[in-house]
Amino acid sequence: MTATAHKFFSPARIGAIASNTLLELVRLKVFYFLLIFALIMIGSSAFMVRFTFAEQFQVLKDVSLGAMSIFTWLLSVLATAMLLPKDIEDRTLYTILAKPVPRLEYLLGKLIGVLLLLLVSTLVMSAMFAIALYLRQQTVIAETMRTTPPEQVAEAIRNIKASTFTINLVPGVITIYLKAALFASLTLFISTYASSWIFTILISVAVYIIGHLQSTARDYWLASGDAGALTKIFLAIVSLIFPDLQLFNLIDDIVAGNAIAMAMFLKTCGLGVLYACIYLLVAYFVFANKEL
Repeated sequence: MTATAHKFFSPARIGAIASNTLLELVRLKVFYFLLIFALIMIGSSAFMVRFTFAEQFQVLKDVSLGAMSIFTWLLSVLATAMLLPKDIEDRTLYTILAKPVPRLEYLLGKLIGVLLLLLVSTLVMSAMFAIALYLRQQTVIAETMRTTPPEQVAEAIRNIKASTFTINLVPGVITIYLKAALFASLTLFISTYASSWIFTILISVAVYIIGHLQSTARDYWLASGDAGALTKIFLAIVSLIFPDLQLFNLIDDIVAGNAIAMAMFLKTCGLGVLYACIYLLVAYFVFANKEL
């Protein structure tokens, strides 16, 4: 009976592990990141009184989306890095694996629990962001109605509303979530062989830096004309191992009001899902052969 249970993929077991993981992370009070995010948005809004209405919305979007990107990344790394070490320390891992729970299901459950936490966090921060935009919009509209000639008020209000909420905000938030999900999968992979959660976090931070700098370094070396075959091979290997995180940086285009091409958006989503799946698969192979 036990051997048969091991052979089948059980969504119920994965769901149970995921829900327990989410509950554990909430108990660790990682949602305090949301409070910091709210304070940053509120603080940034207080310094916008000297800008034009277009500049106010640009600054608010830039600060809010940038803060959302940073904090979702931090949340994914910190939350995931603590999962395996905590389960080993509490001996929860041995209890779970002693039951008919394959290691792949255990990793999937843990990752899904983190992804649920990131999803809730992203939705809450997006709601806070939308409220901040709306409040700023109403303040600017009230100021415009007081200072603009009556015959120009209607057009000015239309321009204000058009510049507040744009369709580009949706793919921007989605790519922020996908980048955080990618790093949750990467951090889970690192934690399967890392000796401590501090080492896991340091490696994840290093990958974050490499991912943001690799496109600039690649363009510089290739543009110099001195890149040999070994350099090109090295750059190709780096590109395969480390995701190009500049592709996930759509904040500048959103703030500038530029339309995000659907092909670029789909490419970014596909890249994020692909790397997340690859890191999870490699994590399973490492974890399956690990002696506990």
